[in-house]
Amino acid sequence: MNIVLLGSGNVATQLGRAFKMAGQTIVQVWSRDIEHAKELADTVASEAISNIDDIYLFADLYIIAVKDNAIAELASTLNIGDKLIVHTSGSTSIEALDGVSSHTGVFYPLQTFSKKKAVDFRSVPIAIEASNPEDLSVIRAIADRLSERVTELSSAQRKVLHVAAVFACNFTNHLMAISQQLLEAENLEFDLLRPLIAETAEKVQLYSPDTVQTGPAVRGESEIISSHLKMLKDTPELQELYSQLSQGIVNLHKQPRG
Repeated sequence: MNIVLLGSGNVATQLGRAFKMAGQTIVQVWSRDIEHAKELADTVASEAISNIDDIYLFADLYIIAVKDNAIAELASTLNIGDKLIVHTSGSTSIEALDGVSSHTGVFYPLQTFSKKKAVDFRSVPIAIEASNPEDLSVIRAIADRLSERVTELSSAQRKVLHVAAVFACNFTNHLMAISQQLLEAENLEFDLLRPLIAETAEKVQLYSPDTVQTGPAVRGESEIISSHLKMLKDTPELQELYSQLSQGIVNLHKQPRG
């Protein structure tokens, strides 16, 4: 299959590499920054372009992998005929591609990506959607070449999944960055937390997260919580965050279990 990648960021980079390893041909990589396009194109044996008018018109699949707020604008500039085109966003509706083609879809890999760290796509969930059953079959066949975890979701379902992913991944990573800052302020190393983080991540692979919650909030240790809040008195934003999260844990574990 001949593929045109529109984008050169983290998602486009990892998708391009995965498709290349799966035996697909990336005929072009487009980016507004030609140097970024060249960087990715060189790794997937492709042509780099920065002019939208130079896009190859005979590809089998066009993948838009850019920031969410740029998808519709970029799509509106394309003149690729009635070819299959997808975007890779978790929160953007398939309707963002309306008017570009009658063959549209979504190809959303649920993973945190960076250009440097390789990803094993076989275990990455890919949420797919299409404008008609025939295109859905094509997109599923493509996704199956990369991943063992392909699922069809509506735009509404995919948005819920994306919100959940923000809580589970983005917010969690931010909290770890806060932890690092607290430690560094006392000349302590973040490495001290790595085994704890690894154990927490491993447990939720085996058990429901709410059943393995630990810490002073779930144990009702109000004196410990008060002492932590007092320690954070010079950073009121962290005090508020600590308080809200602790109360959230308390509220969750007060709920009756079915």
